[in-house]
Amino acid sequence: MKHFIDIADLERHDLESLLDEADGFVEILERPIPKVPALRGKTVTTAFFEPSTRTRLSFERAAKALSADTMTFAPGTSSLSKGESLKDTVQTLEAMGSDLLVVRHRAVGAARRVSEWTSVPVVNGGDGAHQHPTQALLDALTIRRRFGKVEGLHVAIVGDIRHSRVARSDVLAFSALGARVTLVAPRTLLPVVTDGWPVAVCASLDEVLGEVDVVYLLRVQMERGGATVFPSLPEYVSRFGMTRQRFAALRPEAIVMHPGPMNRGVEIANEVADDPRALVLEQVAMGVAVRMAVLFRLLGGELDE
Repeated sequence: MKHFIDIADLERHDLESLLDEADGFVEILERPIPKVPALRGKTVTTAFFEPSTRTRLSFERAAKALSADTMTFAPGTSSLSKGESLKDTVQTLEAMGSDLLVVRHRAVGAARRVSEWTSVPVVNGGDGAHQHPTQALLDALTIRRRFGKVEGLHVAIVGDIRHSRVARSDVLAFSALGARVTLVAPRTLLPVVTDGWPVAVCASLDEVLGEVDVVYLLRVQMERGGATVFPSLPEYVSRFGMTRQRFAALRPEAIVMHPGPMNRGVEIANEVADDPRALVLEQVAMGVAVRMAVLFRLLGGELDE
């Protein structure tokens, strides 16, 4: 594996192998000293051209837990403001000694283009509304650790699917691992075409509540026009929000997930967000282990324990 850009590039055995490695890194992160020298001497650079809290910090934490050095590229204070191109920027970062680039960009396909311009591994930290592959891995790991498997589970992905790179990556990962996936959203928040997607589509959250194992909630992406395609937020909440009443209708073992940031009171009620069956913070923790696995795999790390 040279780069990690799109879930579609991986077979099921690749996904399962990465999840197995991530499981091992969970144990390392739980130690009194949560650090191993696997990538000592390597430098991981995060080049995020879009805002991020969880993903950027998670990659930095993962790199440091593997004893790698880190560099952080901040576009607001860079030569991009002077007209420097993306290509020149990433080649400059490589020339400074980066051994791996984690790239987030608003343009679909940006990470793949970057991989064509550099000789170092590239990890896609999110490209527009296209892909967020490490998020899909951490979501799959969270589910697998809760249920002991992904295969055979029924996952409902609810909300602004049209604008969500998380949804696209999760659909590919969950279905490849044997889960049944149902997309739940108003027609205006679904992709224009879902033909060929390995999913069912439902317009009513209440219709599937009693049969799903996982409810995966997505926020309405205001910045990508998500709020312009349905009448009002109160109507959205009434039809698709995970309210206390809907949460009570779930099976006792069912869980709720969310990639963050959450819009409390819109797609998820406060009481649900704070319930132990809402695994939002566990997803964050699993994100560090998953990103350790990806960095370790791409940079050829060795564990000497």
